Amino acid sequence: MHEPNKEDELAGTEQPFVAHLVELRDRLIKAMIAIGAVAAVLFLYPGPGALYDILAAPLVAHLPKGATLIATSVISPFLVPLKILLMAAFLVALPVVLYQAWAFIAPGLYSHEKKLVLPLVFSSTLLFFIGVGFCYFFVFGQVFSFIQSFAPKSITAAPDIEAYLSFVLTMFIAFGLAFEVPIVVVVLARMGLVSIAKLREFRPYFIVVAFIIAAVITPPDVVSQLALAIPMCLLYEVGIWAAQIFIKHTKAPEEGAATAD
Repeated sequence: MHEPNKEDELAGTEQPFVAHLVELRDRLIKAMIAIGAVAAVLFLYPGPGALYDILAAPLVAHLPKGATLIATSVISPFLVPLKILLMAAFLVALPVVLYQAWAFIAPGLYSHEKKLVLPLVFSSTLLFFIGVGFCYFFVFGQVFSFIQSFAPKSITAAPDIEAYLSFVLTMFIAFGLAFEVPIVVVVLARMGLVSIAKLREFRPYFIVVAFIIAAVITPPDVVSQLALAIPMCLLYEVGIWAAQIFIKHTKAPEEGAATAD
């Protein structure tokens, strides 16, 4: 019996696999170049120090007069602004990063799948930015004002810059991900894992889950917990509404034909 030539078997699959790796490498390089270019621009203007001042503005506005943030480590005044610079560069370049990811996977998708992925990429990015913006412009001011109202007059607040950065990143990620609730609902419904009717039935349980998540993630104050839980509940309703529209407009041709029959 003639044994198949292993080299011939691999010859047909090796090239496409290598080509995909090369394309993935090129896409990653382009994404890194975009982040590096934005970081270089932000380094020149407004600069790492100014970026930290912008990030710290909500806290500084509620500190006692004359109080400032402190650095307990020798290299903190250098490292912390640099970390913020890289974080800001990644957020600004995020549309380019996501576009590179989309350009890599799009050729392997059917037309109805492209209708599904592209709106999700765009809307998830937008919702994440809205969540971060909501946290910075509204939640921080309310939380810091609430916390300072409980501080004894005999104590002068002087938060550490590294601790503040850690707090900010945790809150940004928490609110950014919390605002992705509609995307999760739409994906679950579109994949057929959960029906619209089940999502409606789960509504009371989700409200409880939202408040538990808010209590665990946010600081132990009522303001930040309500600021996270209430938007999650509202966005859950938005997700149910959006899922109905999304399912209708992203059906595969065979799904549409089956529905028509």
